[in-house]
Amino acid sequence: MLWYFGIFTLLPDWLTYWLASHNAEAIFAIIGLGLCQAAYFSEDLRSGLRSVSPGQMEAARALGHGYLSAMRFVLMPQGVRNALPPLINHSVSLFKNSSLGVVIGASELTHAVKEIENLSFRTFEIYLIGTVLYLFFSLLIMAGGAYVSMRADPATRVRA
Repeated sequence: MLWYFGIFTLLPDWLTYWLASHNAEAIFAIIGLGLCQAAYFSEDLRSGLRSVSPGQMEAARALGHGYLSAMRFVLMPQGVRNALPPLINHSVSLFKNSSLGVVIGASELTHAVKEIENLSFRTFEIYLIGTVLYLFFSLLIMAGGAYVSMRADPATRVRA
């Protein structure tokens, strides 16, 4: 709401007109949710990197890797692997929090369900379908995350 009702009014007129003609509600919903979730994602990655032993950096440096090379090839793969469960959890949370965009008029699943309900007057059935869609997509994200976690964990890989 701050981005749409606050920052939007502080922008120059030409930018305000351009944004208004190009679905400003969705743009500001994406910016607001993106910045909020970016904090969570970066904290998840930071904690994943902190869980990697400092000896890993020392070993990579001893093998001749520079700082960036050690981060790219040694520390980040281990840190991301450790951070996958909270990253998946926050991805599901991001999907569910997208419904907050309806407050500023962004067209998303909750908005579409509300519009269909207003046209059909079949409240229970329409909201049940919306709930099932949210559940389906949340489970789909979780299943994709479980697959990625399984593929990333060397203990669960099947070796040929």
